Amino acid sequence: MIRVVVVDDEPMVCAHLRTILGSSGDIEVVDEAHDGAAGVEAVVRSRPDLVLMDLRMPGVDGLSAIGRIGKLADPPVVVVLTTFDADQYVLRALRAGAAGFLVKSTPPADLIGLVRVAADGHTVLSPAAARRLVAASTDSQPAREHARELVGTLTEREAEVLGCLGEGLSNAQIASRLYLSEATVKGYVSRMLVKLGCANRTQAGLLAHDAGIVRPGESDHGHRIG
Repeated sequence: MIRVVVVDDEPMVCAHLRTILGSSGDIEVVDEAHDGAAGVEAVVRSRPDLVLMDLRMPGVDGLSAIGRIGKLADPPVVVVLTTFDADQYVLRALRAGAAGFLVKSTPPADLIGLVRVAADGHTVLSPAAARRLVAASTDSQPAREHARELVGTLTEREAEVLGCLGEGLSNAQIASRLYLSEATVKGYVSRMLVKLGCANRTQAGLLAHDAGIVRPGESDHGHRIG
């Protein structure tokens, strides 16, 4: 059973999501909150596998809450679920530690499937958010240089795996491409995240773009990335 906490300032939205996800049979909304601070408290209290987080809320907003949740011991996966996917929010949310960015207009059946995918460790993005990620290479020269310096600390094989993350490949796809076992790929990803100081594979994928080791057009434009 996938345990979910919903954080949204509209109680009707929380109730709607509880109904949709509860119909799946393998997803349970175990708690809800109506602002960012209460959302962090709900995560500590209920220890979910995944959090669906709105961004615009009174008091502590979603971006701040994502950052706080990421500092918890063994934090859950956080997926932004918002009304809009404006460019400036996509990267800010992903850099804050979110593992996905979806819009509330996502059809119920798709949302259920994407929650399962996210809980399994993959990145899920709306089409517009995916396009923004593909174009995510930073305009800041110091940031690009810093990303390249971090990549320089990796072994050749780790850098190959990082490039695959930037393309949006799953562990199984990376294993197939590099002729490795999935378990070996998982080990590479875990060590790489520590070396790079990344909270999750989404942030690592962004860093791969910043470092210029992913060629334009190589990322998946669909709902699932990574």
